[in-house]
Amino acid sequence: MNRDRVVCNPVDLAYRYQDVRFSGVVNGVSLTEPRRSVHREGADPSIVRFRGRFFLFASMSRGFWHSADLVEWEYRASSTLPAFDYAPDARVIDGALHVCASRKDAPCPFFRSDDPLTEDFAEIAPGPFPFWDPNLFQDTDGSTYLYWGCDNKTPIRGVRVDTNGFTPIGDPVKLVFSDVAAHGWEQVGENHRREPPRTEHERKVAQFLGDDPFIEGAWMTRHRGRYYLQYAAPATESNTYADGYYTASAPLGPFTYSPYSPFSSKPGGFITGAGHGSTFQDAHGNWWHAATMRVSVNDVFERRIGLFPAGFDEDGVLFCNQNFADYPFAVPDGRFDPWTGPAWMLLSYRARATASSTEPGHDAALAADENVRTWWAAAVRDPGQWLALDLGAAMDVHAIQINLADHRLAEVAPRCPDGVDAGHSWRGIFVGHQAAELLVEVSPDGSAWTAVTDTRGTGVDGPHRLVVLDEPCRVRHVRVTAGRLPFDGPFALSGVRVFGTGDGEPPAPVTPHAARVDGRTVRLTWPGSPGAHGYNVRYGPHPGKLYASWLLYERTGLELRALNAGVDYWVAVDAFNENGIAPGPVIAVPSAPDHDVPAADAAGGDQAP
Repeated sequence: MNRDRVVCNPVDLAYRYQDVRFSGVVNGVSLTEPRRSVHREGADPSIVRFRGRFFLFASMSRGFWHSADLVEWEYRASSTLPAFDYAPDARVIDGALHVCASRKDAPCPFFRSDDPLTEDFAEIAPGPFPFWDPNLFQDTDGSTYLYWGCDNKTPIRGVRVDTNGFTPIGDPVKLVFSDVAAHGWEQVGENHRREPPRTEHERKVAQFLGDDPFIEGAWMTRHRGRYYLQYAAPATESNTYADGYYTASAPLGPFTYSPYSPFSSKPGGFITGAGHGSTFQDAHGNWWHAATMRVSVNDVFERRIGLFPAGFDEDGVLFCNQNFADYPFAVPDGRFDPWTGPAWMLLSYRARATASSTEPGHDAALAADENVRTWWAAAVRDPGQWLALDLGAAMDVHAIQINLADHRLAEVAPRCPDGVDAGHSWRGIFVGHQAAELLVEVSPDGSAWTAVTDTRGTGVDGPHRLVVLDEPCRVRHVRVTAGRLPFDGPFALSGVRVFGTGDGEPPAPVTPHAARVDGRTVRLTWPGSPGAHGYNVRYGPHPGKLYASWLLYERTGLELRALNAGVDYWVAVDAFNENGIAPGPVIAVPSAPDHDVPAADAAGGDQAP
């Protein structure tokens, strides 16, 4: 593996800090108490290749990122693109880069740049009407189309537009509706299960949102004469946020639903979610999919960006490889097999953690539990706070990912001077980068330490920094020490993740038992494999195409509620630990429910964490 081209999800960008002040009132309904949150946000990624570089646009970024290789990204601010319009869409139209974004209460303007690195974007059209989650697409014959929609009541629409004022040619066509009765993955709630409200606040929120999924985030791709209209569901704040698709022989349909939906889904592992994305090619013809990943602790819209190998198989099925999708992988400088597995395994799961100080409720062990939504926090803001992991034995370490958490920053961050008032909240976006400086050291014995990276004093920002060692090193102990931190706030880590190879053997493979509970649900159980850290559940509607996956730690069962009704499935469960992966046999899951299987109750049995 080329060590200079290794990345790890979530993508390490200088995500912009938001200053959000909530009024607590939405449409006259009091949902929350007034509060303030300061957190990073980056979501709804639109990536296109233009003039030999990749351009990445994301919500609430006040600009964009660009890269020559999908590995190193450089931020570029924009003074002309609307900073507070959600879900910016970027596409190459008539040889120039065009951008539009979301406004529900006013027409959405269109912007153009012939070279965004030398000239900022200029508004070229005021826009014909309000829309949300737009996507422009220009076909090979020059005809151009606009797709849009973000709602739990109305469908995604599409219309042909001219390229002068982007006004419609003809009437909009309704293209994608929710179909929860048939599409299990569109069900709302964590693990596709809506839990009953526990508080009055939760009851009001549930009443306001309802039980219908948001159908949103359209993206159109043409491949070998077929049109792939991709869309996201059910909600950005859930672990099951995913992308599905329909196909057609023409840009406005009629479209047919793909039973391989969702094709982009990451409901388990360190960071979850893989919805509202973009599908694109690199210079070598490799396909990639970028999508939104969920944090949603400080705020519903606290999110990150993931990048995944993708492609089309010999039957035209669109897929993403999201097996172990938050483990390091190499971005190749040439053609590659998108189904290449991880070269390095996780060595730090449940490693013994110690720290310089600890705030109650944020113990050091939470930096090694493979959950981006829990974190260790230092008890004081003094310089030099640290956290250390003991792997239990020396192993060959290749890379270390350091994930910062935004902990109580509203108490220390200054108030953003400019922003917009949305009625229920006021939002500002901090203009400048915030330094996130770290010293990372390794040791074979806990006494002699070697620095593998030291960014103290540099002012660099890296909230999800991946440190790839020049060569593998025998390591038992890892220590992370803070330099300057965002807003000089407390040191907080949601994950210190150590990758490499252990000295033992992978666990023994397991064979699951599957029971189809109903058209959208299968209940899986399997015997625990001694020494396994977890299991990767792979599934799909063809025995040789188990394209979807669900990564679980310390579980021996899963109620998988993401199936498409009336479709036969096949499933395999792969056991894994620090030494490798043991693929399990593929078993059939017929579409007809097993009559002797009791329906799942509200408690749900074995669920994904």
